[in-house]
Amino acid sequence: MKKIVVTFMIGMIVFVMSNTTANAKTINEAETDLCDTLKLALMNSLREPVDKAIVEIYKDDTNAPKGLRWDTNGAEILKIKQVYGIGGLYEITLKIEPFYNAHISYGIDEIVVNSNRELIRYKHLKTYP
Repeated sequence: MKKIVVTFMIGMIVFVMSNTTANAKTINEAETDLCDTLKLALMNSLREPVDKAIVEIYKDDTNAPKGLRWDTNGAEILKIKQVYGIGGLYEITLKIEPFYNAHISYGIDEIVVNSNRELIRYKHLKTYP
């Protein structure tokens, strides 16, 4: 029995001593650098509440073209607010320029969503003639 325990202990010591530390490195398989990739990924994940805000903002605008859209390249992150603490809820303020047809801008809007993909508030800033 002692031989088995001693053999097991030596095996564990050899295993622990030979185990090399591996440092994880982020693999970015995108055409943009990591910071831009994260920004675009974040905004794409918030597409649903932003689309909802655009519908709400322009629903009473009789001149607004049907099917206003937005894209992540034309959007800007204005602020990220930590609500409860590290790893908790975040509020993300975006500046969006809805467009129609071949990227003809119709306005500028400020939209606040949270990291749970909920629309918090929105403000229409400008309508283009």
